[in-house]
Amino acid sequence: MTSVFKLSGIAGLVLTAACAWGQNEGPRGTSPRIYIQSQDGFQSYISAAIVKKHVPAVVTQNRSEARFLLASSVEAKEESAGSKIARCLFVYCAGIQGTQTATVQLIDAQTQEVAWAYNVRKGSASAYQSTAESIAKHLKEFLEKHPR
Repeated sequence: MTSVFKLSGIAGLVLTAACAWGQNEGPRGTSPRIYIQSQDGFQSYISAAIVKKHVPAVVTQNRSEARFLLASSVEAKEESAGSKIARCLFVYCAGIQGTQTATVQLIDAQTQEVAWAYNVRKGSASAYQSTAESIAKHLKEFLEKHPR
């Protein structure tokens, strides 16, 4: 009797694992494929953020199989030492880490039309992960509202 329970328990685990695997495979097949254009390493941050934020898309390294291209531009501005000292002495120390501004465009690979664009500004010149996660969050919202 115990072996029957063990066998049915193992069969249940296998079935559950198969169902879970099938659920993960399904959305990937219908999710748009995105090629992230090179941007001095920032594309790695965006790719990681897309995975972390569960964006309904597949990041591909093959540009020819992509439905969309993601183009980005990142500008980081460090505050000078003199500027940091002046801010802290006369005003307050907020904003002395500099700023970072990123702009992204999701471009349809066939038509070259801009399907979505986003701009983000962070209060630190080295906020690459935070910037990329903000991009991924808003990209996810767009793709969920406009399935292709």
